[in-house]
Amino acid sequence: MILQTLSIINYKNLRQAELQLAPKFNCFIGNNGMGKTNLLDAVYFLSFCKSYTNPIDSQIICHDADVCMLQGRYLTEEGDGEEIYGAIRRRQKKQFRRNKKEYERLSDHIGLIPLVMISPADNELIMGVSEERRKFMDMAISQFDREYLRALVRYNKALQQRNVLLKNAEKTVDPDLLELWEEQLVTDGSYIFQVRKAFIDAFTPIFHRFYDRISNSHENISFAYDSQLNDEDFGVKLRLNRERDMILGHTTTGIHRDELEMLLDGYPIKKVGSQGQNKTFFVSLKLAQFHFLLQRGQTTPILLLDDIFDRLDAARVEEIVKLVSGPEFGQIFISDTNRESLDRILQRTGNNSHVYSVVEGEINRINE
Repeated sequence: MILQTLSIINYKNLRQAELQLAPKFNCFIGNNGMGKTNLLDAVYFLSFCKSYTNPIDSQIICHDADVCMLQGRYLTEEGDGEEIYGAIRRRQKKQFRRNKKEYERLSDHIGLIPLVMISPADNELIMGVSEERRKFMDMAISQFDREYLRALVRYNKALQQRNVLLKNAEKTVDPDLLELWEEQLVTDGSYIFQVRKAFIDAFTPIFHRFYDRISNSHENISFAYDSQLNDEDFGVKLRLNRERDMILGHTTTGIHRDELEMLLDGYPIKKVGSQGQNKTFFVSLKLAQFHFLLQRGQTTPILLLDDIFDRLDAARVEEIVKLVSGPEFGQIFISDTNRESLDRILQRTGNNSHVYSVVEGEINRINE
């Protein structure tokens, strides 16, 4: 999938931009705070109907504006065109259209334009709470498995409804209604558990290949998928925990408590890893996700690299440059504060690239 043109109005600090994009590399150079990340985030928004960095839609709109709009025109491998339009208006429902037809459910859009973004914020995959790692698994799987995404939506709805009943436990709780939501949790939760487990089994060797190549070492890195469903019957556990859950006011058993442990030499990498090892870990994690989507999807994902070369030694930067310059990767968007790393990439691409400067939200192409 190739993003050919991008139109932006009032997206964060990007007031207005009309970009004709290169099919391979699009590089955005500027100081911190100028809008480079916001530009990549706009591309992300068109794939996932949400921002990568800000979960509150109203905060995406420029401070003194009432609406922000994005429009992208894409070209598929088959030569077909796709037009995607997204708009956020204050105090109104978010709009999303494909070829001028509005989606009934935003989840129907996920997977149409597969995309992987690598950003310094990904350090939260290592240092953050378990929810961040569950989100990683869910996002990776949902882009190629629609049934998984539907099961996840149903599970979260059932979880929310059961929690509402638990919070009102001082009143009379309808046992039949509680049983209904628990049956839904067990059906969808068991399916999600099996898919996550299969994903980690298939994903791990791909991740090892990328980590070993970037680090030029054979460090002992691994994953451990920790779930209550590993050795317990979900339905039985839910029923046994009902009284305790009523006291606490929330559901304490299920796949929403899963953890994906990231290990170095058998220890959590967040406790023993250096800055370089941590960054190599999450960059490898995302590049492996790209490869995984490429293997299972119908189109080549778009890759976004947001200021990822900082705090990596020259050898690791060189390996990343070699990787993303290869034929396996399709269209790539890169942001950085200087030209050194970008020039190494551009030397490998010939004329198949565009370079832009970003200053105070203004984007201008630099003549090469």
